[in-house]
Amino acid sequence: MFKDRKDAALQLAKALEKYRNTDAIVLGIPRGGAETAFYVAMHLNADFSLLVSRKLGHPANPEYAIGAVAEDGTVYLNKYAKLELSQDTINELAEQQKKEIERRIEILRKGEPLPVLKDKTVILVDDGIATGATLYAAIHMCKKQEAGKIVVAAPVAGIEKKKELLKEVDEVVILETPSFYHAVSQAYNTFYNLTDAQALEFMEKWKKERHNGQKEIHPDYNTK
Repeated sequence: MFKDRKDAALQLAKALEKYRNTDAIVLGIPRGGAETAFYVAMHLNADFSLLVSRKLGHPANPEYAIGAVAEDGTVYLNKYAKLELSQDTINELAEQQKKEIERRIEILRKGEPLPVLKDKTVILVDDGIATGATLYAAIHMCKKQEAGKIVVAAPVAGIEKKKELLKEVDEVVILETPSFYHAVSQAYNTFYNLTDAQALEFMEKWKKERHNGQKEIHPDYNTK
């Protein structure tokens, strides 16, 4: 059990210690992953940004993720999506989310592009993994961008999800895999959804700290 995202992120950062000062790129999956990735990037003295990926919800039940679309248009679909929905419907869902992706890139990154991923070690970070749809879309995007190594890191995920991810990427770092896992929030004493403004704060704080020469984060680091 983690106190909050900061506590989880600092523990996750220590588990990724071998990537400190290796010129890795840490990409958070917003919004929750923005805070987690911020602390990881600061500890590892790594480049940091937010990769925007959006869930594709089933038309009859938007909370049910049939897949996701990444910011470059890469679409990930679960194995049931094409059995349940036509390609036209899937395309329409993806187009709807692309508009939201554009909005978030403008807000969270001020419209700036991601760092160049080709031949780089990319560490994809989220605050926890549930269906993993947005993460899978991000993974596929990183593969298209020819990342040299892809690492997935999160404080919590289901046991089966971790096994699935190990087939997709070079390394998976998960701190907790509860036997009875139903939601990311169960691993946290304090958990709340971040707003765009709060996610942006972590991007701005990273830029400020890097500009000021902050090399690594310490356990008592405070963003307040």
